[in-house]
Amino acid sequence: MEKKIIAVVGATGLQGEGVVGALTKEGSFKVRAITRNPDRYEGKAHEVVQGDLTGLDSLTAAFKGAHGVFVVTNFWEGADEFAQGKTAIQAAKNANADHFIWSTLPNVGQISQGKFEVPHFTGKAKVDELVKNAGFVHYTFVRPSFYFQNFFGQLSAQAQQDGSLGWTLPIDPTKRVIHMADINDLGKVVAGAFLNPEKVGKGSYLSLATEINSFNDVLVAFKENGKEYSFNHVPGEVFSNFFEGAGELAQMFAYFEAHTYMGPNAEQQIELAKEIATEKFTSLNDWIKQNAK
Repeated sequence: MEKKIIAVVGATGLQGEGVVGALTKEGSFKVRAITRNPDRYEGKAHEVVQGDLTGLDSLTAAFKGAHGVFVVTNFWEGADEFAQGKTAIQAAKNANADHFIWSTLPNVGQISQGKFEVPHFTGKAKVDELVKNAGFVHYTFVRPSFYFQNFFGQLSAQAQQDGSLGWTLPIDPTKRVIHMADINDLGKVVAGAFLNPEKVGKGSYLSLATEINSFNDVLVAFKENGKEYSFNHVPGEVFSNFFEGAGELAQMFAYFEAHTYMGPNAEQQIELAKEIATEKFTSLNDWIKQNAK
């Protein structure tokens, strides 16, 4: 029998790469990478097709013949996530895909009753309702946590005024409120969801969280692996003036302190993600060992 096709949108990004990697390793499906620039694609997918979240026709063609579709949008590239989510849903419907998996995040506005505004969380969450009402045979929501990769990426340690290397952030470093994971492990959850549609394909939320840490926990983990970092706690209103977009991050950290990253009552979603994942997750300690050169 010919293997069913899974189309992965955002195949060149961190989430998409992890999904492609986990699906190809598991081996039950044929993996199709969807990217704006197929000529530049160097990943592990079995095939690569041009497709764009802003173009319904190109995306419908890219999804043609696919059994399942994984979709992630990128707020930090200036995406209109609601519009792109809507386009992806319509394209998947047009192509008669059976299983739609949407990478989403908690609705911060709803959870905090309007106290905090974190568009890169809430914008994705607003698409959830469209997915639920689209009429897919199977649909699943996955929630990535704070990536370990952020420590060497968007939130890498910076030179501090005292000459140390570390972080200056608007969060109490003693508060254990940040759900974290290696972003590649999201692929293990997505692969597990495509393999278990009867179990998680009726609107289940699968939250990837290998651990829940404070920044002090992070400092200890790095120190145990020979890297010493500092931490300065600053008020949100001060941090908000540091750079463009800092205001939203200040709101995000305030939300974490008040409600945790995944928000209230996430334990069941976290356990379900672990249960159906195709492999075990990587701990922060092991991730640092592998990546902190």
